[in-house]
Amino acid sequence: MTLPAWPVAFLAGAAAVLGFSPFDQFLAALAAFAVLTQLLIAARTPRAAFGVGYLFGLGLFAVGVSWIYVSLHRFGAMPAPLAAIATFAFCALLALFPATAAWLQARLTARAAPALRAALAVPAAWVLLEWLRGWILTGFPWLSAGYAAIDDALGGFAPLGGVYAVSLALAGAAGLLWCLVTGHARWPAAAALALLLAAGAGLRSAQWTTPAGEPLTVSLLQGNVPQEMKFDPARYARTLEAYATLAEASQARLIVLPETAIPRFLDRVDPAYLERLRAAARRNEGDLLLGVPLREGESYYNGVVSLGVSPPQSYHKQHLVPFGEFVPPGWGWVVRVLSIPLSDFSRGAQSQRPLAVAGQRVALNICYEDAYGRQIARQLPEASLLVNVSNVAWFGDSLAPAQHLQIARMRALETGRWHLTAANTGITAAIAPDGSVRARMPQYLQGRVEAQVRGHAGATPYVRLGDWPALLAALAALALVALRSRSQ
Repeated sequence: MTLPAWPVAFLAGAAAVLGFSPFDQFLAALAAFAVLTQLLIAARTPRAAFGVGYLFGLGLFAVGVSWIYVSLHRFGAMPAPLAAIATFAFCALLALFPATAAWLQARLTARAAPALRAALAVPAAWVLLEWLRGWILTGFPWLSAGYAAIDDALGGFAPLGGVYAVSLALAGAAGLLWCLVTGHARWPAAAALALLLAAGAGLRSAQWTTPAGEPLTVSLLQGNVPQEMKFDPARYARTLEAYATLAEASQARLIVLPETAIPRFLDRVDPAYLERLRAAARRNEGDLLLGVPLREGESYYNGVVSLGVSPPQSYHKQHLVPFGEFVPPGWGWVVRVLSIPLSDFSRGAQSQRPLAVAGQRVALNICYEDAYGRQIARQLPEASLLVNVSNVAWFGDSLAPAQHLQIARMRALETGRWHLTAANTGITAAIAPDGSVRARMPQYLQGRVEAQVRGHAGATPYVRLGDWPALLAALAALALVALRSRSQ
């Protein structure tokens, strides 16, 4: 790899962030991956390819998840230099995944035809390592490439193989675009690209699930409690009154409050206040979902409880945020530097089933749990509705809230279900099964999102098969090109 490739790779990775929300510029992501393809094909050795992939990944994550600095410094009270170092170190670690993907395709397919490498090997290696990034060390699947294509034809592959199938399609389209620009197998590449786009567009119109039951009125509450005041005892009474007032003004059969809407363990909340919320739900002949920390014996949980006409039920968060909600062994010193309340939760059981509330079977997930598609699909097809409660106020006015909404939209598209998300400071929204946002509230406002939704029955191929279609396709493509490379 010559020296000029280094800044180009970094800038291409940074530009790829434009494909994600709030920018939503699919063509920018497509062009960025086409540039990556050019750099990888031009790399003379697997080591040089590793460097290209690393710089691309560093640009992608340094820009795309820069909001980690906001959480550490502004709300975690970590000194600015230390927060900057910690954020950079995290991005540098994440960049090892695209770097390894770049090395892998070069190591296995260096002697294959450039068109095969661009259209098959590079996309396949990228997706395999992208999937690994979602698993290793509890996983961090943020900024999976497929999210950038959610509004375009390639998003039609989501119900087949989830976001990784869309990532494979996007990276493949970028490789085919490279073939067209550079003249490698131009006509076969043009035909393949047209077929890929047509298949995605056709899948967009497929109906994988069907509405079931009567329409349901929902009310998603956004309390807009500033993060710096959320755990201030002086603000507690005002917070409770804000949510009670919003709930009592709603006529919806299902009312949803955000994550830790009540910043106090449930057993320490005034029973009269809980009865007030319960009465608001019962008046509408429905239920209310309340985000609140739970204490059961010596275990603490980030949870959701139901109040209303249905029997009391609860959900315990399963996928916890490292350092934010649990402390990895040997890392207690980090928490001592940070000022993060409620940072030692226990994991909820994986066997939890959907909550039976408001005439629906609701699959709950909390905060960034909805970044894990397989975890969401685990409760399907039993669940008829998806609900996320979150508090992305931890990341301030950064890219994180919009990126989180985009992730929620992908979960709706993958599962063929309405996905309702209630966030403390936003973005609160009702998302239809096709991934479109039907109602939303801007950030930093207090109020309600009112919507009429339908429960859905049935299962998409992704619900039944998970990530396997995408992974097997990637493995097959990489193996095919590797065999062709060895035969040259």
